[in-house]
Amino acid sequence: MKLAALCDKDTAVGLRLAGIQEIYVSEGNEVKLWTQISERDDIGIVFINEKIAEDLDKDLKEYRLRNNVPIIIEIPDKKGRRKDHVDFVSHLIKKAVGVEINK
Repeated sequence: MKLAALCDKDTAVGLRLAGIQEIYVSEGNEVKLWTQISERDDIGIVFINEKIAEDLDKDLKEYRLRNNVPIIIEIPDKKGRRKDHVDFVSHLIKKAVGVEINK
């Protein structure tokens, strides 16, 4: 399975350097890009900027309830982590293992 990212232009540069090839850069068309990504069956993990995830909040919540793959990981943009961020990766670990991860 492939790694993909839905992010802004600045984050895309860093993710390309990290080796992620499937990068979708948002320019106000987040819903269209998310639809393209979610319809693919060859993507295992999607990195999404927290700002874009906030814009897609309802769509992402519905998708997470119905699907286990791809795993959606929200990442901060160049301004840093948002104060109201919910860490879904820790939630998935707790759900799978039964142990809560503390920072």
